[in-house]
Amino acid sequence: MSDHKLRTSQIPINKNLVKLAVMYEDKIAQLIDFDQEKPLIAIIQDICAFKQWNIPDPESYSLKYETDNGKIYITEKNRSELKNGQVLRLMLSASKMAEKLIEILNSGGGQKMALQQLQGLSSDFTFVLDFINKQGLALLITYVEEDRVSDEALAYVLQTFVDLMDHNIVSWDILEHKFISKIASFVGSHSSRQDASILKASLAVLESVVQNTCSPDKQRLVEQEVTLANLISHLESLNAEIQLNTIALINALFMKTDQSKRRNFADELTAKNIRGVILSNVLQGARLVGSEMGHQLYVLQTLFFNLMEQRIMKRIDPQDQMERDKIVELRKIAFDSDTETNLSHTPTSRRPGSYAKDYKKLGFANHSNPAEDFTETPPGLLALDLMYYFACSHTDGYTKVVLENACRVDEHECPFGKSSIELTKMLCRDILKVGEPPNDEGSIYYPMFVTQERAFEEFFCICIQTLNKTWKEMRATAEDFPKVLSVVKEQIMRSLKEQPTNLDQFKNKMMKLTYSEITSLWQQERITREEDESQAKPIIELRELLTPEILELIQHQRMNFLVNGTLFSEYSNRGQRQKNKFWYCRLSPNHKGFHYGDCDENAKPLVEELDHKVAVVDIKQLVVGKDCPIMKNKSKTTVMNLAFSLVLDGPEAQYINFVAPHEHIFNMWTDGINALLGCPMTSDQTREDLDILLNMEVKLRLLDTEGITIPDQPPIIPPDPPNYDFAYD
Repeated sequence: MSDHKLRTSQIPINKNLVKLAVMYEDKIAQLIDFDQEKPLIAIIQDICAFKQWNIPDPESYSLKYETDNGKIYITEKNRSELKNGQVLRLMLSASKMAEKLIEILNSGGGQKMALQQLQGLSSDFTFVLDFINKQGLALLITYVEEDRVSDEALAYVLQTFVDLMDHNIVSWDILEHKFISKIASFVGSHSSRQDASILKASLAVLESVVQNTCSPDKQRLVEQEVTLANLISHLESLNAEIQLNTIALINALFMKTDQSKRRNFADELTAKNIRGVILSNVLQGARLVGSEMGHQLYVLQTLFFNLMEQRIMKRIDPQDQMERDKIVELRKIAFDSDTETNLSHTPTSRRPGSYAKDYKKLGFANHSNPAEDFTETPPGLLALDLMYYFACSHTDGYTKVVLENACRVDEHECPFGKSSIELTKMLCRDILKVGEPPNDEGSIYYPMFVTQERAFEEFFCICIQTLNKTWKEMRATAEDFPKVLSVVKEQIMRSLKEQPTNLDQFKNKMMKLTYSEITSLWQQERITREEDESQAKPIIELRELLTPEILELIQHQRMNFLVNGTLFSEYSNRGQRQKNKFWYCRLSPNHKGFHYGDCDENAKPLVEELDHKVAVVDIKQLVVGKDCPIMKNKSKTTVMNLAFSLVLDGPEAQYINFVAPHEHIFNMWTDGINALLGCPMTSDQTREDLDILLNMEVKLRLLDTEGITIPDQPPIIPPDPPNYDFAYD
């Protein structure tokens, strides 16, 4: 008996066999051993030859995942992802299925059922390739152009069309004007086809046309056929996806509009009250703003901010009387506001040089010709625009700021002109990133800029008054100007980080963040990240001794992060972000493989729910940035710095491409993958974590030495004594 047990335990396990169940129609399922070394067509022939099935023409069949979220044909490329216990279904091959569906669609009978089935298969690349090659896509285009389907079926046609085009097999330039005009008619407010599904898909099609076509004529056609009034009316829809697709189309039109016409486009949006519509129906609606909607709002806000770039980069023209009049008005509002004084002292009674003194009190560097202060770009003429707005719209606040500083001694005077110019530069370049194109992963938008007209100007007014207040609290002098600006920047950044919903909230947060509060926060943060400044040799040696242990702890933390997994946005092979498409990836608990698969936006699937797997031993190397396949043809963008790819072993180049939502996740994943591959963790995050943990550990080890000065060098060992008579027995 024991010999028998010994012999059976020594039977080798064939790792190439995967135990699966195969179903076909309503017949009894087969349990098979799927041999990964056997050709797929041979396996299908064996399945078809099963005596209880006996299916002829096995070449017409393929295996397909049974689960609803799979919908993927098993091919020679993806067969290695099969796992024990999975259920497959024997179905018509992708080619035969495409032929069958096209035949049904052409016959005119059973269209609805065929379109439903087609939509279910449109996520599978193998099927889509066959369907397009057999002119199935052209048939759908004809259906739309010639009104050959009912409204109910049209919704399936349009959604399927979007899914098919998302595979980037064919270019969006194949679409003719007739098709685009027809789709645009579905978006029109007077269209008889206002079904939500049709409208949602039509908006998505038009956005993709605008974003992806190389033909300016087709972009102009969409602009002409779809009015902004119609689009803004769709923002009032209760359907969140219609709202999302509408803003996405507005953004696409905004971005593709000629630079010279963008201001007119923005003015038309403003005239149609897009701000109020978004505020009422999106930001203050019953639903929370999702990440995709957040991204689209960020893009729209960025495009509006970037309209200021023209003024930022424009120097003052000495011959421009309008701009020079603004400077004169700044002086008048500040110093000639007393009507009684104006009656008794006419402008001609002013002493020569008195205007120069006024401009000095206003804080201009060039007292005799203050226009020279606006020759630097950035901030160019935008600084003058904001100063003029503050003086005219908040006259009391403006005169208070100017006259308070005029009464101070020169060394403690806060120069209003210089402060406004530097503050404008900081707001535009350092905080709001004016002039930078929208980032594909960006999602930080500020609702307060939607709450009222001239919101940016009001934002500046709050900030300049805060700067003056902080200057007083710091008792600053002219030499302290950079330090005051750094404190004000911290106040603004911390207030914006809390996402105030209106400018009053922002103002209240700024008022609470006094100079003393900022210094207190800085002190607390400095304590948490303070580096040990001691350069004593024993401390350095102790740090070197502790470093391997700390690195191992960091590596363990990175592994846990990868095991928990991350939700990534899906990108096409051309490096384009796919709207509303996400996938999840996580490391197996035993650290031997990565599991990944498609999922919903808010999902956090378990390892068992992810369809794909790649073993760590099959990873050849990690590449980042420009070296990633999906980034090779893109110009340098912020997204490029967040991209990384796994290069897999094999005769053909295979990659798994990632684009991290932000830098922290990029660092965590690249560190973890490098650790798995036996490479050093080189990210800034690792260096920062190592410093923090080392400093903390060193301080804990040195608690008993508090108050003792540690010498730079160890003490000299004294010579031996002349005798040891002092020793006791």
